[in-house]
Amino acid sequence: MGDMANSSVDFYPKSQRRELNHAGGFGCTLAELRSLMELRGAEALQKVQETYTDVNGLCRRLKTSPTEGLSDNTADLEKRRQIYGQNFIPPKKPKTFLQLVWEALQDVTLIILEIAAIISLGLSFYAPPGEESEACGNVSAGAEDEGEAEAGWIEGAAILLSVICVVLVTAFNDWSKEKQFRGLQSRIEQEQKFTVIRNGQQVQIPVAELVVGDIAQIKYGDLLPADGVLIQGNDLKIDESSLTGESDHVRKSVDKDPMLLSGKQQDGAVENNQNKAKKQDGAVAMEMQPLKSAEGGEMEEREKKKASVPKKEKSVLQGKLTKLAVQIGKAGLVMSAITVIILVLYFVIETFVIDGKTWLAECTPVYVQYFVKFFIIGVTVLVVAVPEGLPLAVTISLAYSVKKMMKDNNLVRHLDACETMGNATAICSDKTGTLTTNRMTVVQSYMGDTHYKETPDPSNLTPKTLDLLVHAIAINSAYTTKILPPEKEGGLPRQVGNKTECALLGFVLDLRRDYQPVREQIPEEKLYKVYTFNSVRKSMSTVTCMPDGGYRLFSKGASEIVLKKCTNILNSNGELRSFRPRDRDEMVKKVIEPMACDGLRTICIAYRDFPAGKEPEWDNENDIVIDLTCIAVVGIEDPVRPEVPEAIRKCQRAGITVRMVTGDNINTARAIAAKCGIIQPGEDFLCLEGKEFNRRIRNEKGEIEQERLDKIWPKLRVLARSSPTDKHTLVKGIIDSTIGDQRQVVAVTGDGTNDGPALKKADVGFAMGIAGTDVAKEASDIILTDDNFSSIVKAVMWGRNVYDSISKFLQFQLTVNVVAVIVAFTGACITQDSPLKAVQMLWVNLIMDTFASLALATEPPTEALLLRKPYGRNKPLISRTMMKNILGHAVYQLIIIFTLLFVGEIFFDIDSGRNAPLHSPPSEHYTIIFNTFVMMQLFNEINARKIHGERNVFDGIFGNPIFCTIVLGTFGIQVIATIPTSQLKCLKEAGHGPGKDEITDEEMAEDEEEIDHAERELRRGQILWFRGLNRIQTQIRVVKAFRSSLYEGLEKPDTKTSIHNFMTTPEFLINDYIHNIPLIDDTDVEESEGPLRRRFRASPPPSPNKNNNAIDSGIYLSTDVSKTPTSSSSPVSPLHSMETSL
Repeated sequence: MGDMANSSVDFYPKSQRRELNHAGGFGCTLAELRSLMELRGAEALQKVQETYTDVNGLCRRLKTSPTEGLSDNTADLEKRRQIYGQNFIPPKKPKTFLQLVWEALQDVTLIILEIAAIISLGLSFYAPPGEESEACGNVSAGAEDEGEAEAGWIEGAAILLSVICVVLVTAFNDWSKEKQFRGLQSRIEQEQKFTVIRNGQQVQIPVAELVVGDIAQIKYGDLLPADGVLIQGNDLKIDESSLTGESDHVRKSVDKDPMLLSGKQQDGAVENNQNKAKKQDGAVAMEMQPLKSAEGGEMEEREKKKASVPKKEKSVLQGKLTKLAVQIGKAGLVMSAITVIILVLYFVIETFVIDGKTWLAECTPVYVQYFVKFFIIGVTVLVVAVPEGLPLAVTISLAYSVKKMMKDNNLVRHLDACETMGNATAICSDKTGTLTTNRMTVVQSYMGDTHYKETPDPSNLTPKTLDLLVHAIAINSAYTTKILPPEKEGGLPRQVGNKTECALLGFVLDLRRDYQPVREQIPEEKLYKVYTFNSVRKSMSTVTCMPDGGYRLFSKGASEIVLKKCTNILNSNGELRSFRPRDRDEMVKKVIEPMACDGLRTICIAYRDFPAGKEPEWDNENDIVIDLTCIAVVGIEDPVRPEVPEAIRKCQRAGITVRMVTGDNINTARAIAAKCGIIQPGEDFLCLEGKEFNRRIRNEKGEIEQERLDKIWPKLRVLARSSPTDKHTLVKGIIDSTIGDQRQVVAVTGDGTNDGPALKKADVGFAMGIAGTDVAKEASDIILTDDNFSSIVKAVMWGRNVYDSISKFLQFQLTVNVVAVIVAFTGACITQDSPLKAVQMLWVNLIMDTFASLALATEPPTEALLLRKPYGRNKPLISRTMMKNILGHAVYQLIIIFTLLFVGEIFFDIDSGRNAPLHSPPSEHYTIIFNTFVMMQLFNEINARKIHGERNVFDGIFGNPIFCTIVLGTFGIQVIATIPTSQLKCLKEAGHGPGKDEITDEEMAEDEEEIDHAERELRRGQILWFRGLNRIQTQIRVVKAFRSSLYEGLEKPDTKTSIHNFMTTPEFLINDYIHNIPLIDDTDVEESEGPLRRRFRASPPPSPNKNNNAIDSGIYLSTDVSKTPTSSSSPVSPLHSMETSL
């Protein structure tokens, strides 16, 4: 089939190309080939004859041989690619990461957040004049110190940072999805191979490696990979509908219309997918821009076909999710609007009505800051309400499943197919190759009036019968079908080509004869006429010329069809005996039905001789294939795959009905269905033949009626002798059916070209990766790379897993949302400040949405998924159990959080964080609330792993390392994130303390204020070390003081300026001005400790060890003279108390 030239964008300037072409030494230029390919029919023939005399002339010009093909010389092939281009369309450029980031930024909520954050940032750098602030309401009522004022920018920056995180995560996800999809596409494209002749040998090469001048062989059902010219062919028809819009197949022949165009489906009604047509091909397709190229229109189709990533139509799940997301978004918007309105009104009424303040011009910036704060709280409520993790979870879950399904031999072509598969309620499966091994063998035969239950001994057959049989099988089958020696020692011989023909060739070999010499004697070129096999004829016939000038026709096909055309049969002596309808009925009863009941496929082999002289009218097929003489009937068995019965049992347990649709006869089909377990004895089922099926579903006018179909399909289990239209009718009928509470979701498997329509119509189409034709693969959603039915069960499992993963995530996400929105809303309304700050909400959003979607979406599937019935199309995403879980958890979390919010300070004995003024430092109270909230979500993530009301939520938790990592990681980050970085001022001071003389009384007083922060700032180890040193030092001094009874002039420790700079804390300063060392009395300690202890409780103690807290230690040298007791007790008592304290 022929010379091809696809359009191409010319990489070389014209003059240069001309030189190249002549330098290349080929007799035609790219432009010539291209203009040739634009012609059709008679014009094209004329052009070929004018320019090249005939097709062989064209071959000579392109330096190729019509029988031998090109040589395998790489230099030559490379040269052809250089001159004519490659047969390959460069893929669309993938989106860059930055483009994806830009797309992620288009999200409305994120834009609102960014604006809010920028306003917040701007205002934090604007400090209103200090004096008037008193008049403007409680801006920071003294609680604000410089550190916190300087830290005002943190909130805005943190919001921006979390926005950046969300955007990057989304973009990265899209990017990896795109990458995976490209990998998938390239894998599908690499798997597309085509048969060409090189060095006289048939080789399969990837489509992209075809070059101009290749001789290609095409068979029934192929998609042409490039344009070409037909060299030789039989009964070749091509579907050019995608090009011309005409649905009828176009006949192609060497003498009428030899032009073949790429991307068209070949339908040579060729026996068993083999067309003896060779094609010489000049494939050229460089960077194609169809509209600018020399022949835009024709290439456009192919360009579209290759470059277009399949459009994502909404699957069941996507439809449900979109609806849900919109509902949630609307609710969130309403809540956030109400929050903002309430906050603003509350503030305005309190400030201007109750307190009676007037709006002063200098106060405007302060009020604006308040309003911005309210706006940010409102946006936060919205952000928390919108589950932006949902699309993320779906994508992650689908992408993860698709990747894993590859390992289970499912190559998913459309992402949502794997999720739809989880909802499948019916599978219509082929028999051959899917349920069976597709390795055919002849096990019974009927020849010369004898029914043989195993291979007959050749000596029992007459030489004439045997000879006719060998010729009939060897010649009347595709020459590409062969039996090759096994790959491994002791293995089975390899069957190449059509399996039924392989069985017959194997039968010849079993009869100790060889088919190869017969084929060499009558090569493919010498075959006079071939009526190829197709699903309408259900037979194949070949005509050869006899030495006497007559013709002999060999025919083979489905026994009930071919026997009807037989009028004679060979008897036991190899002579003709008349074969009347009565004999035929007897033969069907005695031979064919018993074979079929054993699950065998029966094939009849026959022949007919035409005398020399007048040549018959070959095109009138009905007059040719008639008056046949039957040589033999053989029964071919295709054993059931060992794993199929178990897989079908699993499907039935999972609520999926398996139906078998096959072209075989009804007895064979029923026998195989029983072996597989599709039909069980005692069940109420139907097994119909195609004809009967059509009779039952059509009305008098011959139109299909849905009600009639509805009576049949629920019980139908086997449809035999069915045509492709029957299969399509059945699938369409089941999908359109309205009986039952929900619409059926139908999966269909198919391998042949004839299955295309049914695969397209089905919800999920499975094509066979090994036996499937290109057309079937194009029409399918999932390709089974091992052609095995049990892989379909895996696909069901993964599909259900995706659905469950999304449900798990939803249950988790909605709990977070409900709680966060209610807390933010009520908190804001009651205390004018959301207990969960914008930044905290965004952090929750990040861990809860992004990470949780990762953790829950990567749960591996379990066999338990196959124990429940499929969810329907109309079942809501959130089941009752999930609703119960969501509301139950939400109520529990709200009770805890509100308890902490309103009475938490009493439990923990801390300052209340409610009603804090603007810009006040983060309070411990709210930090506790935030931590509690996050921890509850973390543990709820573990609860969310089960959604069907199972008790044990830890079941199989270690089987998912991603989940464990994420939960622990989130916990770790949360712990680190909430350790308070207290006053920034101390950080500045940490390195260099004041010198010896710089310490003044005011500083000491200030230090006393600072003590808790400074201590917290230092590392615990340092604190312990310095305290220990200081105490020992102080003690030594006190002891010395007692020993020398020097009660006066006690000087300060001189090492004060060295390492003790860190500890310029009042408790260790022994005041020099006091001339008597205070005695440490219990009452005294109590008194002096009171005020300080209260101060200290406000901040968490630096270490759990009570003894290390300076306040609780016994040594307390008071700096206050007034408190010094007058009574001096014996010298023992102070020492004593010191020792105990140590």
